[in-house]
Amino acid sequence: MNADAVVLDVDGVLVDVADSYRRAILESIEHVYGRTIRKEDVQPFKDAGGFNNDWELTDAAALYVLATEEGYDASIDEFTDRIAAEGGGLEAAETAVREGIGARATQRVTDRWDRDRLRDVFQQLYLGPELYRGLEGGEFDDDIDSEDAGFIHDEPVLLEDAARERLLTEYDVGILTGRPEAEAEIALERVGLESKVSLEHRFTMDDWEEGKPHPRALTTLAERFDADAVAFVGDTLDDVRTAVNASETDPAREYHGVGVLTGGLTGEEGHRKYEREGASAVLESVNDLPALLES
Repeated sequence: MNADAVVLDVDGVLVDVADSYRRAILESIEHVYGRTIRKEDVQPFKDAGGFNNDWELTDAAALYVLATEEGYDASIDEFTDRIAAEGGGLEAAETAVREGIGARATQRVTDRWDRDRLRDVFQQLYLGPELYRGLEGGEFDDDIDSEDAGFIHDEPVLLEDAARERLLTEYDVGILTGRPEAEAEIALERVGLESKVSLEHRFTMDDWEEGKPHPRALTTLAERFDADAVAFVGDTLDDVRTAVNASETDPAREYHGVGVLTGGLTGEEGHRKYEREGASAVLESVNDLPALLES
């Protein structure tokens, strides 16, 4: 694989978010509605596409929970398959519910569907009291356990020092993540990249509206690097789709989507899913990337 620039996703690539973002999805819904989905149910939403933003994934999963109370009888897999068939994302989730239970029942669901409350609880659980007050400027709720909150501190580093230094030495390195900028900075500092990757070579949630798999952020980074070939490393199918879409949008350059098995996609099934979406390579972790690029 030829590449002169490497662009890295954060979640599931540089840090493990199984006990942080994904935990916050489940517990936010549980806190607001008293019921939630299972941990293993998060991945089908990711695979359906359009849920690079975990707040919107939380909204969609909450919508499903509320809809089941109004007679929606599809399984999570059937629900997310329907979302995928509609093009992915939150609007497709709303369509699936409306078609499943009708307009009147859907109205009752949406009357209870409090996206602002879900987001606020999510941020409190994820950030914990100190960071929540500093970044969100709000007061921590009394009914949330402040000692248990702060899932952001439960994100093991995946990128090893040796792999980081090889990438920084031999390639231009950029960041493309769905995290808000402040939360991305915390993760990048933890993995030793915050001072190594300039702001010009980062895209976060705050820098673009489209989100993955829209290719604009990736093609813009390629232009800024003046790169002929770019490897984009991610942990979801939308990451690979981003690279595929970039290739179609910007055929003068090569874009390689590289999937890693340290996020929600694992094992042989993860391999197959990545390959069906057009991945150039599938790695056990980002630490295998230098050897792949040099081989």
